[in-house]
Amino acid sequence: MRTRNLQKSKTELYLPLHHIKAGFPNPADEYLESSLDLNSYLIPHPASTYILRVSGDSMVDVGIYEGDLLIVDRAIDPRNGKIIVAYLDDSFTVKIFEKKDQSIYLVPANKKYSRIDVTNNPTFEIFGVVTHCIHIFK
Repeated sequence: MRTRNLQKSKTELYLPLHHIKAGFPNPADEYLESSLDLNSYLIPHPASTYILRVSGDSMVDVGIYEGDLLIVDRAIDPRNGKIIVAYLDDSFTVKIFEKKDQSIYLVPANKKYSRIDVTNNPTFEIFGVVTHCIHIFK
């Protein structure tokens, strides 16, 4: 994964933010709460954030599918249960971070795959924590 220095622009996009119930619709219950700037909501640390497109099916059980976009923040420390982007054996992967005692594992969210022990792997490096997944319904 190569990163490029992108020209930063201060673009703010404020969209109306409404509440909606997922149950039986009642027009009287819907109201405008405020407006929402997607940049500040999705990207609190712009200098350390990047976006990746997913390929593969190892994370489908947590709702991450082929073609989805992941927002990844390098400023967040990985903790147990967090979804991370890692470099391992000359490639990048997205998995659930798990630390038990002195051992570190990368855990897929698909029963077809096994967890990976990276405790003593010299090529293992964490490249950030996934904060959001953008999934387009087709």
